[in-house]
Amino acid sequence: MAMARASSGLQYPERFYAAASYAGFDGSPRSTSKAVRAKFSSESALILYALYQQATVGPCNIPEPSAWNAVEKSKWSSWKKISDMASTEAMRLFVKILEEEDPGWYSRASNFVSEAVVDVQMNQYSSIQPVVENGNSFPETKTISTENGSVVEAQDKDVVSEGFGSVVVYDQWIEPPVSGHRPKSRYEHGAAVIQDKMYIYGGNHNGRYLNDLHVLDLRSWSWSKIDAKSVAESAEAPSPVTVTPCAGHSLIPWDNKLISIAGHTKNPTDSIQVKAFDLQTCSWSFLKTYGKPPASRGGQSVSLVGGSFVIFGGQDAKRSLLNDLHILDLETMTWDEIDAVGVPPSPRSDHTAAVHADRYLLIFGGGSHATCYNDLHVLDLQSMEWSRPTQQGEIPTPRAGHAGVTVGENWFIVGGGDNKSGASETVVLNMSTLVWSVVTTVEGRIPVASEGLSLAIGSYNGEDVLVSFGGYNGCYNNEVNVLKPSHKSTLQSKMMETPVPDSVSAVLNQSATRDVESETGQEGKIREIVMDNVDADPMKSRGKVTNEHLTATLKAEKEELESSLSKEKVQTLQLKEDLAELETRNTDLYKELQSVRGQLGSEQSRCFKLEVELAELRQKLQTMETLQKELELLQRQKAASEQAALTAKRQGSGGVWGWLAGTPANEKADDA
Repeated sequence: MAMARASSGLQYPERFYAAASYAGFDGSPRSTSKAVRAKFSSESALILYALYQQATVGPCNIPEPSAWNAVEKSKWSSWKKISDMASTEAMRLFVKILEEEDPGWYSRASNFVSEAVVDVQMNQYSSIQPVVENGNSFPETKTISTENGSVVEAQDKDVVSEGFGSVVVYDQWIEPPVSGHRPKSRYEHGAAVIQDKMYIYGGNHNGRYLNDLHVLDLRSWSWSKIDAKSVAESAEAPSPVTVTPCAGHSLIPWDNKLISIAGHTKNPTDSIQVKAFDLQTCSWSFLKTYGKPPASRGGQSVSLVGGSFVIFGGQDAKRSLLNDLHILDLETMTWDEIDAVGVPPSPRSDHTAAVHADRYLLIFGGGSHATCYNDLHVLDLQSMEWSRPTQQGEIPTPRAGHAGVTVGENWFIVGGGDNKSGASETVVLNMSTLVWSVVTTVEGRIPVASEGLSLAIGSYNGEDVLVSFGGYNGCYNNEVNVLKPSHKSTLQSKMMETPVPDSVSAVLNQSATRDVESETGQEGKIREIVMDNVDADPMKSRGKVTNEHLTATLKAEKEELESSLSKEKVQTLQLKEDLAELETRNTDLYKELQSVRGQLGSEQSRCFKLEVELAELRQKLQTMETLQKELELLQRQKAASEQAALTAKRQGSGGVWGWLAGTPANEKADDA
């Protein structure tokens, strides 16, 4: 039998008996009605009496007392009305009510309560073989240290022994005793749960992509490997092809099949591929899609909403970050790219997504090449509008590579990191109130503080459990860790925001931390295990106080919201006035700009005309220079002609005098 050592004060049922003894219900001399009424109010005393009887005796089978005895009649009625409650539940409710009525009871009771180191049985199976890894043999059952390296005390964490062979540890990660051949260590793999079996597919190990498929039986905690058959390309082309190893993909359960979408591969394709694994035939097949598929990518989020997959973000094969939004209709297998209004999240990968009320898609965290985020964005799937609401409570640190699952309206986030260290806290977001709270914190390098781990929601012994696997925190992991969320992490905010029925009000106080357990089935129905049959009069009185407190709280919140709204309205009005002033100034500047542009156009036109006139004048000047040269030539020719004429005239005058002297001109020529 696998055992774990727990030094944590008294466990149940010993803790219950110690509480009963302290309250005066153990049959000792202190156990008198007068002593009990001295410690508690009449209403609380009746509730504690009924719970003690139910836990120790069982259902009320004694005859109804006479109406003349009012005290015994009230005690009998209180006990009779919770006859359907389990004894273990009655024990826990008894201790919880005592802690609220008298918070210091345990320390005061320690004088007569001996604490011991006890063996806590961790599994219902009689023999668990140790796992041998890397040549070392070690047992698989261990409790993860959560506070200063020691196990959390039972008075802070609910531990209930329910007969032989089972124990439930709330809000604490434990490593169950698994058997069988474990998958290879990995991260960025896909995980999905179908019918109490968790399937692990693909991933990254030492830089190598994987394509193996393993299954963990959540009832026996045993591993086995599935030898998948060859993939058929399609019904029209049945020739087998090889399943490409991948990492950073999404694995979604749908219609008794495992749907693998996208992922990084060694030789990436142009667009996203969609594969389906049939659990009956143990074979893979590619699903043919229509429309324009998204570009291939890894690190995206894929959410199942009704009959469609909603894909957001991721990183493509060229390491470009994305923030696009696509929807795949599973009935028509048609892709549709969505252009949502509002401001979308910045491009990112390795984020988480969740769907609330089948209408709102929540995106948290993720990283880029330079930084990690802790912002929260919400997409209204009806109006297709993005918004960034205000987060409240203990907001998680920035992280990427984390994993998340939803239980009812609560979104659990585990692991991740900021490239420096892993995130050690497990947090939960109430998706109705957007209030964060820390469930638990782990110490040291353990798998749940890793990047690239997987997280799935399963069922063990009829209750929801979170199951994590793998991850990388300096080394690759292949360990399984389990956490069972308690009522504190799943119902506190739910109880605070919904009206409290009379049948429940007797076990609720003003902080709404009464022991109520919720189980969310596959159909989304929530069953509350509560005390619904306690004496009506005390319940109504306490319920009235609780409702009045809730009403006062809601009124205060309403007034605060109205004040904030008024401030926002004033600020919006001021911004509108500033905007109107800026628009007026912008109009004036625009008119002035138009005027300057008109003047500039006129000057440009005038300059152009001047350039034309200048060109004409230059042409005329060149013509005048040519005419001047021709004039000078004509003047020279004229002067030459006049000189020649003068010379000829002189010569003509000498010939006349010779003729008068009787010497003809020809004779003179001959003499010469």
